[in-house]
Amino acid sequence: MAQEKRDYYEVLGISKGASEDEIKKAYKKLARKYHPDVNPGDKEAEENFKEINEANAILSDPEKKARYDQFGFAGVDPNYGAGGAGGAGDAGWGDGAAGFDFGDLGDIFNFFGGGFGSFGGGGAQRRNAPQRGESIRTSVTISFTEAAFGCEKSVTVDRVEQCESCKGSGCAEGTTPEICPDCRGTGTVQVRRQTPMGMFATSTSCPKCGGKGKIIHQPCTDCRGAGVTRKRRTVQVSIPEGIDNGQTISLRGQGHAGKNGGPNGDLLITVMVKPHALFRREGTSVLCEAPITFTQAVLGAELEIPTIDGKVKYTIPEGTQTGTVFRLKGKGIPVLNGRGRGDQFVTVIIETPKGLNREQKDALRKFSESLGESNYEKQKSFFKKFKL
Repeated sequence: MAQEKRDYYEVLGISKGASEDEIKKAYKKLARKYHPDVNPGDKEAEENFKEINEANAILSDPEKKARYDQFGFAGVDPNYGAGGAGGAGDAGWGDGAAGFDFGDLGDIFNFFGGGFGSFGGGGAQRRNAPQRGESIRTSVTISFTEAAFGCEKSVTVDRVEQCESCKGSGCAEGTTPEICPDCRGTGTVQVRRQTPMGMFATSTSCPKCGGKGKIIHQPCTDCRGAGVTRKRRTVQVSIPEGIDNGQTISLRGQGHAGKNGGPNGDLLITVMVKPHALFRREGTSVLCEAPITFTQAVLGAELEIPTIDGKVKYTIPEGTQTGTVFRLKGKGIPVLNGRGRGDQFVTVIIETPKGLNREQKDALRKFSESLGESNYEKQKSFFKKFKL
């Protein structure tokens, strides 16, 4: 007489309201403890190992778990109560794996270094398990100032969405899909084969339903049974202040629709910043050049310097040399997702006048003759070094 089965939750040592993560953690912990490689020749450990794998195969599958919670063993094992308990509880470790798919042991095999790779079978997943939708990548072009202070932009994308008519079911109004009788809604069927080491099972896509787990007899006319349609949508995106060229913004859930009830993918928007006519950017710093006249450099002057906030007045001292850099504190780029702003650095360039007339040239020569070595410190220093 077959031994009476223990409750699957009791086998894994978890409560009935356990989450998917809790089920997975409990299974991994026990599987490592009772694995035959860790307990060679231990029959009790071997039986425990089979028992926890059977429990995990049911509780890790949302549909099987729901049937088990409602009907008990009869909801997941058609042979239960009809001449034996059936399932993995009756299959010997060396005789085969009739009760569970070796795909469920993928994580455990990896833990032990893949020592079971020669068994075949592989880690097959449920073909109709919820799958996250694919993300959509696009780009948007903004100005230098928009990147500095942020802005709102519209982005148009073509994406796959859940069909509005059938709400993703793929069925015509007033109809429901039939659970595939061959795979019982899992989307996979087991193929057993005899090997020198016993009977082994591998999972493959159910040929009857194409791996969907359901059969639609009256498909929706809008999506033709696919459950999704392609739509062109315009999405509003807030560009944060301080964003730089080439950075990407992620809008959660704005990508393609998921499959089998899975979540939508994301919309990934890469920001392209157009070059500015006056400014360059390095991190949060703004760089620019300001041309000044010879007279302004000699005598000093009050200049109007352009910034991303508008023009500001700045006084340069007399004797300013070309290439001198002045700092305008707090006139740079705002810190992305932070506080404060960078600075603006202004490089002064002295512009040499062109197209002088004779009178102007004569006046300039007289002015030059009136100057001595003491008025040209760099020239004096250069020729002094040259003599050495």
